[in-house]
Amino acid sequence: MTDRTPCEVKAETSVSAIGYDGIVLVASSLEKLTQPLQDLRAPLVAQNAIDESLWKDGGCVKVGVPAGRMVLAPTGPLNRDQDDVRRMADAAAAGIKRALKVGMKRPLLVHTVEDSFPEASLVTLLGALHALYVPLEVREEVPDKATKASVLGFVGDSKTVQLALALESGRFVARDIGGSDPERMAAPRVEEYVRGVFQGTSVKVEVIADEATLNKDYPLFAAVNRCAKGVERHRGRVIYLTYEGSGPVEKTLMLVGKGVTYDTGGADIKAGGVMAGMHRDKCGSAAVAGFMQVLAKLRPKNLKVIGCMAMVRNSVGSDCYVSDEIITSHAGVRVRVGNTDAEGRMAMADALCHMKEMATKEIDPYLMTIATLTGHVVLAYGESYSAIMENGPARLAGVANKLQAAGDLVADPFEISSIRREDYEFHAGKSEYEDVRQCNNAPSSRTPRGHQTPSAFLILASGLDKHGKDSSQPLKYSHLDIAGSAGPFPGIPSGSPVLALAKAFIPAAF
Repeated sequence: MTDRTPCEVKAETSVSAIGYDGIVLVASSLEKLTQPLQDLRAPLVAQNAIDESLWKDGGCVKVGVPAGRMVLAPTGPLNRDQDDVRRMADAAAAGIKRALKVGMKRPLLVHTVEDSFPEASLVTLLGALHALYVPLEVREEVPDKATKASVLGFVGDSKTVQLALALESGRFVARDIGGSDPERMAAPRVEEYVRGVFQGTSVKVEVIADEATLNKDYPLFAAVNRCAKGVERHRGRVIYLTYEGSGPVEKTLMLVGKGVTYDTGGADIKAGGVMAGMHRDKCGSAAVAGFMQVLAKLRPKNLKVIGCMAMVRNSVGSDCYVSDEIITSHAGVRVRVGNTDAEGRMAMADALCHMKEMATKEIDPYLMTIATLTGHVVLAYGESYSAIMENGPARLAGVANKLQAAGDLVADPFEISSIRREDYEFHAGKSEYEDVRQCNNAPSSRTPRGHQTPSAFLILASGLDKHGKDSSQPLKYSHLDIAGSAGPFPGIPSGSPVLALAKAFIPAAF
């Protein structure tokens, strides 16, 4: 599907639009059914009189408008301290799933006005589009299941529809890469996929696959790739994506994504049944590609974005890297490996160093790593939140607060963590042999500050510690751990944090 969206979406002005075989109503209460939803009020009042569970569980109701039937998708309360705009997205997704079950193929989506949430319309439509996504393997291998609906109508303005389609196109790409199995999205096939996505667009694709170059310029990445490179279809790729909008550049974003196509744990193998689902360890790189797709669609001015996808498989075998090895990073930092299952930081550190070197020549640069990095972040914040940590220059610029505020508006929430002195001390070399310790030999979930310490490692191993707030050339840097927000397994990836990034850095589009 070349447009990278699940179906055709049309903006409509009322619930009386023809050509639809059902309505999905996202609503918080009967009192919210103002114009143009008055035609739906009487059937709901009648149904509620005989089914008091309607406004809790939803239901399918006969209505006297051309669509003929309606699925009510209640949001629940929206005015309590704990309520946020995600209830709109969740209700829309649940409503679309119910509509598909009752046989709708051309649903018309409507929602009540919720003044507390400025982006309620956009978020509601995005929730519905998420429910209509079909995995890449299904689209390719089972053509008759390639779409769930032929058209989705939306009672709202065309600007909201066009913006939602651009954002969904980015999440579509992120889901394709992040959710597909470890063979369909092995590193060479990721290269093939992104070349196809960005062919003829404003995003330029450059790929580093040469073993000698990887060994020389990306030695930490090459260590992880050492075992996988012996299998041609698993050989690693460092993929650069570059977008530069029209007009003079005013801001430069530089994103590095963790793209571990499968994580066995390496020599420190994941045992006890915890390896399943590790094809999702590439959702950081997937988010980078997804955000670049949004840029290709929206084409914001005065913005330059360089994305790097560090695509590698953490295989186990006779040539895999092992704990106790000392490897010198691109920044000249001697790193002692402590746990081969901490491969994500290895994959990203050299790319981050290259970005750091480029950043010194860019306009208002801001560096970022995005990764499904630790189980600890899920323990700390749960399964719906990204965590952001920032160095001194980024903290002074208020970047984390900006991204958190943006995420709250578009149902892509963040929690803010801090990088502390203990995190740097944790990664300091423990002997004369090494400068930096990559990791301890325990899982992050059993390590104090298990999701904060990796950000300190990335700063140290890349040489970013020379560009802190005490530097003559400070560089803003944030680390995003999306292990909790990337989506359920089994299930469909969320595409996080594509929406938050777009809201924060392309505000003119909203």
